[in-house]
Amino acid sequence: SCFVFVYPSYRSSTMAAISPVLSVKPTRGLVNEKIQIIVRNLPPRFPVTLHSLYLSEDKDYWEAFGHYTSDNRGTVTGSVGGTYEGSEPMGLLWSMQPVPRSRTGLRLRKMNVLTPMVVHISVYSGHVTEGFSKQSPLATVVIERWYLAPGVRRIDIRDEEVKGTLFIPPGPGPFPGVLDLWGGGGGLVEYRSALLASHVFVSMALEYFSTEKNRASNLHIKYFEKAFRIVQEHPLVMKDSVALFGLSLGTSITLHMAAYSKAVSPRCCVCVSGSHVQPINSPQNIFINLQENTHKYQFDEEGCLVWKDIILPIPNDPGLKVDMGRIKCPVILIVREDDQNLATVESAEDMTQMMRAAGNKHLLTTFRYPGAGHLIEPPYTPHVRASNFIVQQTGEKVIMLWGGSRKPHASAQEGSWEMILKFLQQHLYPSQDSFTQAKL
Repeated sequence: SCFVFVYPSYRSSTMAAISPVLSVKPTRGLVNEKIQIIVRNLPPRFPVTLHSLYLSEDKDYWEAFGHYTSDNRGTVTGSVGGTYEGSEPMGLLWSMQPVPRSRTGLRLRKMNVLTPMVVHISVYSGHVTEGFSKQSPLATVVIERWYLAPGVRRIDIRDEEVKGTLFIPPGPGPFPGVLDLWGGGGGLVEYRSALLASHVFVSMALEYFSTEKNRASNLHIKYFEKAFRIVQEHPLVMKDSVALFGLSLGTSITLHMAAYSKAVSPRCCVCVSGSHVQPINSPQNIFINLQENTHKYQFDEEGCLVWKDIILPIPNDPGLKVDMGRIKCPVILIVREDDQNLATVESAEDMTQMMRAAGNKHLLTTFRYPGAGHLIEPPYTPHVRASNFIVQQTGEKVIMLWGGSRKPHASAQEGSWEMILKFLQQHLYPSQDSFTQAKL
């Protein structure tokens, strides 16, 4: 993907003569698909600003912008300023930030996957940094970014115990399955499962921390085993090709199930920004470290809560961490080296040592990303270094520090998503001949 700027011959460089033609392709696509932006009819040495604008479901505006100046031939090769620099067409998405004077602690998440993200991409005259709403753009294109490909079915799972959402790809199947476990923020988060189904995996987003006052949270291993079997026993799922996918606390649960469950056997595990440190005898009390180590809480200079040291030093007591030597399936670890929420780097090093000593290190694949923070989302999701967070066990509202810097974090999200898809395809599909991908 690249920017291409061209212009025809000009007799006048006045504003009246400037009528750029803006093209963005595709105008409708999955959120992990790259876009190409082309602007035509720009005069030489003319400054412009490319700007993106999105209104979130929470009614907050997010924007990104890049400054460009055409050369003597009217061609622009990269942004020289703004929220991103260089030849970065996706920068208009991954560098989005709340517009000035927005509420604090915002995080951009798409909760209704049945509708697209509608983004306005515009060209403005001059190098503009704010006040875009008070100016008229030279040209605008509206694009749609979807988590859900055409034909993917969304099915509510609501029985007496398990609450989740199942996403099923189009086609006759059978497909591999994924049980998708988010972290300690709670609620039912569907967008990653929707995107996995758009890449031909039956995926179930599971709620285990409820945000409803009349619904209890459930951290007992039997709850996750039942959810796993719901995926496994679906008639369109290959029963021996079901994976666990965990982020943060979801990784702790994933590793516990892979090591100790006698009822289910995942074919492989995806572990993002997580740790193996947990009380093994009482996995439902996984927050014991938070309750007993509040003295390790730290706050940065802006008052954001830092949890990174809570599990440090990594314990030697085998009763306080998953026995990685018990794991018998392939595991991919996605590690962020600027994770300020959890000691994932130290955890990954200890897990590696444990598996090496146990003789199953060959099952472990690790990818480390410098400059990336805790919150790893699908590609091109805007990076937030800190955001509002409700501590589930206390109900306390805080601004949590996640870490990461904008550009390296964006690169990590794009790179790790590609590695995760390849890992799942390699271990869940019996052959690449059976792999096809849905597209918008």
